[in-house]
Amino acid sequence: MTGDLRDGRIVVVGASLAGLRAAETLRDEGFTGSLTVVGDEPHPPYDRPPLSKQVLLGDVPADSTGLPVRRDPDAEWRLGVAATGLDPLARRVLLADGDALPYDRLLIATGTRARPWPDPAQAALDGVFTLRTREDAAGLAARLAAGPERVLVIGAGFTGSEIASACRERGLEVTVAERGPAPLVGALGGTLSRLAALMHRGHGVDLRCGVTVTALLGDGAGRFTGADLSDGTRVEADVCVVALGAVRNVEWLAESGLAAGPRGIACDAGCRAFTRYGIVTDDVFVAGDVSRFPHPLFGYQMLSLEHWGNAVAQAEVAAHNMVSPGPLRRPHLSLPVFWSTQFGRNIKSVGVPTYSDHVVIAQGSLEAGRLAMVYGYRGRVTAAVTVDMAKSVDYYRHLIETAAPFPPPPGAADRALTADIPVPSDVPGPGELSHEPVVALTGHLPDRRLMVVRPPG
Repeated sequence: MTGDLRDGRIVVVGASLAGLRAAETLRDEGFTGSLTVVGDEPHPPYDRPPLSKQVLLGDVPADSTGLPVRRDPDAEWRLGVAATGLDPLARRVLLADGDALPYDRLLIATGTRARPWPDPAQAALDGVFTLRTREDAAGLAARLAAGPERVLVIGAGFTGSEIASACRERGLEVTVAERGPAPLVGALGGTLSRLAALMHRGHGVDLRCGVTVTALLGDGAGRFTGADLSDGTRVEADVCVVALGAVRNVEWLAESGLAAGPRGIACDAGCRAFTRYGIVTDDVFVAGDVSRFPHPLFGYQMLSLEHWGNAVAQAEVAAHNMVSPGPLRRPHLSLPVFWSTQFGRNIKSVGVPTYSDHVVIAQGSLEAGRLAMVYGYRGRVTAAVTVDMAKSVDYYRHLIETAAPFPPPPGAADRALTADIPVPSDVPGPGELSHEPVVALTGHLPDRRLMVVRPPG
């Protein structure tokens, strides 16, 4: 590599949202060298949020969800081939087709995949689906359009809840099995999850909480027919969607020496990957769902995010830092923002709800189903979640960024706050998270001075 960081060879592993935006930003930042983007799916980058919304409703075909390209990144695209290994000494990425790509700097943006049902034989039954890829969405949408008698959704995180919502909008009977006490409890805590439960049941969902599915059942021809639950009941259904969260795609890095594990790849605020010994690298960067990074507003704990906006923002920071000398590098400090539409309601989150010890309803009410809930930790605002009050999010973003006191002061965007009495946020600990945490804190619990270190394996 020459001394000019805008030249040389850059390899991006991961051809989804973060990989595409990083490739575009590299060219925007003046990178003129060789750029290769590797992706294990055969398709050009496409948008995943519509898969659990418009595609399942039949409003948009799965093959029309391609991401808009902001500019031609002038890259070599190696699609349909997975990365299988990384040799950091020789600076080579090993591919499934036997090829090896040399690099001067590497960006890892391999994202996540759907967590499969643990029994492969049961998972292979006709009618059992996960939802992550374009093919997943197309197959599930076709099955829903055929009018099944009942759909079983396993897991009531955001994806599971959106799937249940789409089923009800299609007029289908749906049962949701959730091991936690209510939907979304792992992401939003106990108070707001009670509203989520009311939304499910109010729209005709057969919601079963505090139970797990012990077995998926099939007939003699290999077709899914139902499931046994841990409470001894049986659900008869002809379609099952397994929504048990995501698995971060890090297995190919097992021999790389990087700090890669089930929570993702650890990196610094400048997106530079750590080795397993905690030493920062200077030629390997990380972005998107596969990353874990520290944030000063949340105690420098390592955050694992599954956010569209975070993937874009982090990819742009990583690309900038890959082609900039040290003094010109910048940190990835943007606040997490997430949104979901389900059962006719718009839910929007800013900050990290799991980094909290108390919550307060600052606007609206649970009874009205339209509200702004503010989360606080040790007397300052750390997050807010709105239901059908999206225009208030910017106000709460400002409170979080300025470490405003909790409970929040009067002066919301649309009317004076009528804050209720703060109550405990009832956020599960990391070992008790329900399915699909949108934000996972991978350090100590924020309201306890305790760290648990477990041996590997």
